[in-house]
Amino acid sequence: MGNKRLFFLMSGLVCFFILMGLTLGNRGPMTWPEKFVKDSISWTQGLFYRPSAAIAGFFEDIRQLRVIYEENKTLKLTLTQYARDTQRLNELEAQNKRLMEELGFTERQRQQNNYTYRIAEVVTIDPDPYNSTVTINLGDKDGIKENMAVMTVDGLVGRVSKVFGFHSNVQLLTETTDTDNSSKAIAVTVKGNENQPFGMIESYDPKTGELVMNKVEHADDMKVGDTIITSGLGQVFPKGIEVGTITSIGPGEFGITYKVMVKPKASFSHIREVFVVEVPKVE
Repeated sequence: MGNKRLFFLMSGLVCFFILMGLTLGNRGPMTWPEKFVKDSISWTQGLFYRPSAAIAGFFEDIRQLRVIYEENKTLKLTLTQYARDTQRLNELEAQNKRLMEELGFTERQRQQNNYTYRIAEVVTIDPDPYNSTVTINLGDKDGIKENMAVMTVDGLVGRVSKVFGFHSNVQLLTETTDTDNSSKAIAVTVKGNENQPFGMIESYDPKTGELVMNKVEHADDMKVGDTIITSGLGQVFPKGIEVGTITSIGPGEFGITYKVMVKPKASFSHIREVFVVEVPKVE
């Protein structure tokens, strides 16, 4: 009987509250018991609403964190791709600039000398600092022969030492392991000098980074700052290729000839493209 009484009492209260809600719009100001009941119900609803809203907001924040994580992951991938594309673009622009300069160089050279310039890319560099050798991507199939001169836009860098089917080794002027200087001597002269003083580039001084020019008989026809070019008399290097600039002139061995130090025109570090000079055959 106690449960039934409680049930009827709760049903009556609910009906009472419903009737109050329906009649509030047609009545005047609420009495204090009505206000008390209204405030009590609102306060009770607030006790349940605030925790439920906090829980719902917590799960919403977790969902937003997941969305932010996925967006951040996508942005990182996009940024990485952008950086890679930017680097590739910079490399292509630099390569295009170099090739444009080299194209203009070969056009000027064709007007001066009847040589063929075969452009090649450096594919490997010998890590041995005393064995200055690089490998280019032209070989026997391209008509490359041993002892062909190799140069850059700035000047002479070396000669072809070995030829393979698709690649060739280039011995740079900075080579210091070869004790036979005569095998890599370069006959040179002074550019624009009518007397054409003669000398031989025979070695490289790694301490000063300069080429050593020996067998100079008439140093009076030379001065510091003159440009040294190949003379074409050595039957290996064609005539007219710039080698370097004279930095000093002094006495040579036994005081009979002079020793001239030459700063190379070309840079031997970070070589990317070179020209193999092909001299036309003379019948």
